[in-house]
Amino acid sequence: MSQRPYSIAAFREAARTLAATGHRLYQQGWSPATSSNYSIRLNAGHAAITCSGKDKGLLEETDIMVVDLQGQPVGDGKPSAETLLHTQLYRRYDEVGAVLHTHSHATTVLTMHWPADHLTLEGYELLKALEGITTHDTRVTLPVFDNTQDIAELSARVDQAMDQGLAHHAYLIRGHGLYTWAADMATCYRQLEALETLLAIELDRRRLG
Repeated sequence: MSQRPYSIAAFREAARTLAATGHRLYQQGWSPATSSNYSIRLNAGHAAITCSGKDKGLLEETDIMVVDLQGQPVGDGKPSAETLLHTQLYRRYDEVGAVLHTHSHATTVLTMHWPADHLTLEGYELLKALEGITTHDTRVTLPVFDNTQDIAELSARVDQAMDQGLAHHAYLIRGHGLYTWAADMATCYRQLEALETLLAIELDRRRLG
């Protein structure tokens, strides 16, 4: 039997963390039904990621699998359809250790009804929850990419935007959801929670005019 190209102990820990994270996100209403996908880097060439089509409120450790950084499965399982959006981040940034993607009400409405190519959050105290931000007196601009089923093409667009200095903490996909990333899952979840909260606030403010 050949040796696996990743640590079994690291994979088991990642599977536990991803399943628990899925339950938290489902309870917040940010990952309804089988939407969303989450991942954790295992090593320089592999990541643990949610399998395709799994109900995030019922996510189990057995619903997590391994892919290489080209998005190809390592072993059994069918990875999330959006795996290449995760592996693009792992290939680009050695320091990224976790990626979270959610499908919330706020991100869907904001990107469908205010069809700009970006969304700006400014002046909020909660922006200090984002990595590297130490004051409310700042502006965070989230690029908004048009949705497509061609994930390879979308990941290339994201990579190009990053070449241009965009998408430092997160980005949005129109009518679809939010992606954010960080060095570890705890930091990534903190960023996601802050962003989802601020986007819900932004939606309320726009409704109020």
